[in-house]
Order: sequence, then C-alpha cells, then structure tokens
Amino acid sequence: MKTLELSAGEKNYPVIIGEHAVNLLSSFFKNDTTGFTSLLVITDKNVGALYLDKLLAEIKEFRLAVFTAPAGEKAKSIETYYEAMTCALENGLDRRSVIIAFGGGAIGDLAGFVAATFMRGIRFIQVPTTILAHDSSVGGKTGINHHLGKNLIGAFHQPEAVFYDLTFLESLPSSEIRSGFAEVVKHGLIGDDGLYTWLLENICSLDSIKPDDYSEMLSKGIAVKANIVSKDVTENGVRAYLNFGHTLGHAIEAEIGYGNITHGEAVMIGILFALEISKEKCGLDFDIEGFAAWLKSIGYKTSIPAGISKQGLISRMKRDKKAIGGTVRFVLLRKIASPVIVDLPDPYLEGMLSEFLK
Repeated sequence: MKTLELSAGEKNYPVIIGEHAVNLLSSFFKNDTTGFTSLLVITDKNVGALYLDKLLAEIKEFRLAVFTAPAGEKAKSIETYYEAMTCALENGLDRRSVIIAFGGGAIGDLAGFVAATFMRGIRFIQVPTTILAHDSSVGGKTGINHHLGKNLIGAFHQPEAVFYDLTFLESLPSSEIRSGFAEVVKHGLIGDDGLYTWLLENICSLDSIKPDDYSEMLSKGIAVKANIVSKDVTENGVRAYLNFGHTLGHAIEAEIGYGNITHGEAVMIGILFALEISKEKCGLDFDIEGFAAWLKSIGYKTSIPAGISKQGLISRMKRDKKAIGGTVRFVLLRKIASPVIVDLPDPYLEGMLSEFLK
C-alpha cells in the first residue's frame, strides 16, 4: 500500500494506492474528527453491478444512499447532474454529509461537481475504479459537459481523500485500459522522463499489466500531477501543462460524439499532434515515429478518425477553456518534462491539421 500526500493550496489530503485500499474506508470515516451525518455514493451502472456490494459492505454501519448514473460520458450531462441533486435532496443530505465518487473519471467529475454545488459545497471522497481516474481523481477539477464542449460547466473542489483500490482494475475492458494509460504516458512526457522511459521499457502489452506495475506507474503519474497542482491549484499558470494532448483530444471527442471514442484514445492522438507541432515550433528532439510504432503495438490508433473535418476541429478548439480571445493555445514540449504554452493562429493550425489528416 502506498500513500501520497497531495497539497492543493490550503487543502492537503492523502492518496492511498494498493490492492484492497477500499478496506480502509471505514476507519477513515471513524477517525473523522469533524463529524458527518450521512453518505451518498454516486456510481454508474457498470461499476455498480460489479463492485457496489463490496463498497457498501465497508460502510454499511453509516447512514447512506446510492445514486446510479449512466455509464461513460452520459453521466456528465446536465440532466444526470439534476437527477443526482434531486437524489441528494430526497435522501436528506445536509451540509455535513459526504459524497463518495465510486467509478471512473466521468463519475468523479459528476460526483465532485454535485459535492461542489450542493448547498454551496460539501465534502467528498474519490474511490476511482479505472486507470483514467488516476488523473481525474486528484487535483480537484470537477464538472459536466455541454453539447458545445467538454467540461465547460464545473468548479474546483478538492476531495478529502482518494482510495485507489487496484483490484477494481481487473475487470476493465481493453478500451478503458487504453484510455487511462494515455494519461500515464502524458504525465511521463510532461513531468517525468524516468516514468516515460520505464513505460517504453516495461509495457509491451496493455492486457498483461501486473498489480506491481500499476502501483509503480500510477503512483508516479499521480506524483507528477500532485507536483503541478501544488504550484497552481486553479489553473492560472503551470497547471495548464496537464492539458498536453487535450486541446485536439477534446475536439475529437466532441466532433465524433461523446462516447464514440474514449477520452484517452482521443488524447493520445492529440499527444501525437502536439509532438509534431513541438518538433517544428520548439525544436523538440523526439523519435515520433518510434513512439507511434510503440503505440500501435499496444493497441492505439494514431490518426484522426475518418469523417472529421479540420474546420470542425478548429471550431471546437477555439471554444476550448484554454482558448483566449478565440486564439487556440497548445501545450507543447521543448524536451521531455519541459512543457510550454504557445498560442497558435488559425492558418498555422489548418496547415498542420491538413498534414496530420493525410
């Protein structure tokens, strides 16, 4: 069992990583000196069917309710958010209640936003069940989607703790493993060249990752994010580095339709695009062809899905949260673990996308 301490402004909280980490939940609540009145578990249909009983067995002595959302990005709709709020009210939650986010990144975003806005903010715990959630469960970003863009409605709201139980990863389908692994790669590229090298040397198949390997790469990935978040809690500066690959990735997700490609698979394409621009704009010395070959060997597609236009992608990118005054901002690399933010004009992006879409 590994425990990392994350500092986000005035908020400090533990991230506990290991097999059966969820077994520590009961003692965590019993040691809560501030007191709480009730718990609301927010999960989705897939996770609930597999693991809800295991979670509830650990907290059965407390007053609790459960809200089950649709699986995937559908959990992050305004309609689902409203239903979750209604569930909280109908079950008598108050300002001393605690919400437990039990699921992947989408559930963490939804539950965190419910916690951030219910009665102007109550506490919540993250219990992630996917690899992708190693990124989204720490740092305090919460939110839901609008049909015009991803995560455009949200708030910064830090959890009280994160319990990352590695046994929940055993049932993940290959697409979800690829989705989460993309964020691990991102963390290596922007903040830990040792992690990136370790991944290249040790991961040759995403279907045979061992618990010790998960513990190693997830703890290092979380450490990269924790280091960045500690310097910039509300994304006014260096925290934007965590969006490496996401500007195009989010645009692909929105254009193809949320749920038709996983977040991480879209982000990995965005990472490749950002690396190409980094090579031209920042003089990045990086073997992009070798990197792309490795990605293909472990199951990734490395090109933008057919049927998506560059005009549609640019329009989406200009509505991205990181865009300023309609100018698209990209996180690029000068070298591994040395990111920089660059404004890119539309004509340049059009030209690069034309090359990338070939």
